[in-house]
Amino acid sequence: MTIERDHHGFDAPAPLGHPGRAGLPDGHPTGPGIGERLPDFTLPDAHGNAVDYHASRGEAKSVVVFYRSAVW
Repeated sequence: MTIERDHHGFDAPAPLGHPGRAGLPDGHPTGPGIGERLPDFTLPDAHGNAVDYHASRGEAKSVVVFYRSAVW
């Protein structure tokens, strides 16, 4: 398997130019905007307990990072 590094320093087992490594087209939505309220959601924690995002943090601020998945 050949690993190729792109100009950002990202290594992936897909050739440069592969559609999975292409950037998003201009104007494509990339997620919620800064300061925009996220929808309600519940996910399991590391122990399998359900955690409601908004209810669990109360009035505390938080940072949620969204990233585009890589070609694995």
